[in-house]
Amino acid sequence: MFPGHSKIDANLNTAIDAMLKEAGKEQLLGIVEAGDPVLRQRSMAYTGQLGRRTFHRLVEAMRVTMLDAPGVGLAAPQVGIPLTLAVVEDHVRDDETDPREIAEFPFHAIINPRYEPIGTQTRSFYEGCLSVDGFQAVRRRWLDIDATWLDESGNEHHEKLHGWPARIFQHETDHLHGELYIDKAEIRSLSTGENLDEYWAFEATPNTAAKELGFEL
Repeated sequence: MFPGHSKIDANLNTAIDAMLKEAGKEQLLGIVEAGDPVLRQRSMAYTGQLGRRTFHRLVEAMRVTMLDAPGVGLAAPQVGIPLTLAVVEDHVRDDETDPREIAEFPFHAIINPRYEPIGTQTRSFYEGCLSVDGFQAVRRRWLDIDATWLDESGNEHHEKLHGWPARIFQHETDHLHGELYIDKAEIRSLSTGENLDEYWAFEATPNTAAKELGFEL
């Protein structure tokens, strides 16, 4: 049971069921791009507006869509649904010395998530977004956070997240507040994917990019 449990929203269920039907067997949902108003609205808290079957089908379709993109997180507004729901998943890369401090972040849905920084340390790295496809920019994020969310059964979870998982959680939670990562990014760092690969991908940290493109870390 979700806090503040509400009645099933028939219109919302109908709309999502139609979206899932259109996605077909592949379960690939359309990803909303920057400029669509849904990405700039504060999402509604999830209090049980969806039927159980529709809800679980939506979560699974969001996961399939995220992995296909590919991405490490996807928020409901990114598929046109203004609910405080996101899915996340990431895994350790081959390079164990990656300064982004990537760690295992198994798949789970995060419902009504929120976070608070732990301490004052931040890190700045290039970051992208499936709704701003083809570009990345340097974004400063909290290094450590105290994350809180509900799972698919309405159970509350608290976890201290560090490094890259903390960045993912912040990115997806911000989506639910109508924020895109570019809102607080170092705009002079903005790069196409092609130029990122050509000029800056050889360094895991954006130090050279900061010097050459003229922004401060």
